Amino acid sequence: MSLTVLMNAGPWLSVPPPGYGGIENVIATLVPELRRLGVRVVLASVGSSTLPVDEQISVFADGQFAALQRPYNQVCGIAQAHLAGVVRELHSRDDIDLVHDHVEAVGLATLAAMGPAGPPTLHTLHWDLAKHPALYGSLDGGDRVRVNGVSASQLARAPLALREHSVGHVHLSTPLAVDADRRPRPDKGEHLLILGRINPGKGQDVGARLAHRVGIPLVLAGPVGPYHRPADLAAAGDEARQNPDVRFFLDEVAPHVDGDLVRWVGTVAGQERDDLLASARASLFPLRWEEPGGTAVVESLALGTPVVATARGCLPELIEHGRTGLLTADEEELGDLVLAAELLDPDECRRVAAQRFTPAVMAQRYVELYERVRQSASAPRLLPA
Repeated sequence: MSLTVLMNAGPWLSVPPPGYGGIENVIATLVPELRRLGVRVVLASVGSSTLPVDEQISVFADGQFAALQRPYNQVCGIAQAHLAGVVRELHSRDDIDLVHDHVEAVGLATLAAMGPAGPPTLHTLHWDLAKHPALYGSLDGGDRVRVNGVSASQLARAPLALREHSVGHVHLSTPLAVDADRRPRPDKGEHLLILGRINPGKGQDVGARLAHRVGIPLVLAGPVGPYHRPADLAAAGDEARQNPDVRFFLDEVAPHVDGDLVRWVGTVAGQERDDLLASARASLFPLRWEEPGGTAVVESLALGTPVVATARGCLPELIEHGRTGLLTADEEELGDLVLAAELLDPDECRRVAAQRFTPAVMAQRYVELYERVRQSASAPRLLPA
């Protein structure tokens, strides 16, 4: 395939990220498969990124994620500086066939503002689409800028102007799904696991109360605001409460963290994360928001761990109730489902993951969307008489 794609990862974290980093992990999963299909990839990221690519461009030497905790007027230029570097690169060369953008809001706005002279662009929507109504409600990318969702449910809730620019959705994948059905069955422990950033939408407080109610140990694995370890949060002192996720954790979750039935272990990555997830009796997703993508869901299935969740957002698209997990619309029913999860077959979870959620499946779908975007951008526009 003769195709050069500028993959815009943004300035916040390296690719792959050192620990938590949902979008950067998606890009790190996608790019090797695209290159295997013959796509040439130019990565726009920070200088510390180590993902093998054909070229890399950077404005910042290292990830700027920690700056997001500062006041807006000190931070607002970071993403814009990165996008300015991307635009300069696009203006200086003519070999970029398509931009695949992953930078929230400002990426879409900047690339759409380039007008007809800009390259064909696919902007992936990884987040809650209710966050930017002024942008999404008035988007005009012409025939050149298109968007894709990470689930059908996410796009169904999008403003009309955004849906009119959509070329469909692509479910997320995980390298763990490759040959998942051929790996030996892991030994299961007794613990439940909630994997992901701790905030009200993920519902860790619901999970903590549930663990005490049903008497099943729960492990919370993920950062609280910018703090990746319990020691980091403890050392930050009172000033940490300025972050809303920290306030949520301290007020709603921490009172239930007793080190016995409920533990917070901070961010886990690599083999430590895989072992913790594979040995869990179930992954718990007591969601309070419409989850758009569900990376942790597909990782859980690939490691043979059933999912117990509230049926919100993309969860009904990813989980087959009674086969790979148990879903409910009633938060109070989660306790009963946790107890019933041991009846589900971990091998079935891994078989489904190996069929649906491999990087090769995701990459092939994106190649199809790239072609749709390029065809749209090259089609003559019919102007009104």
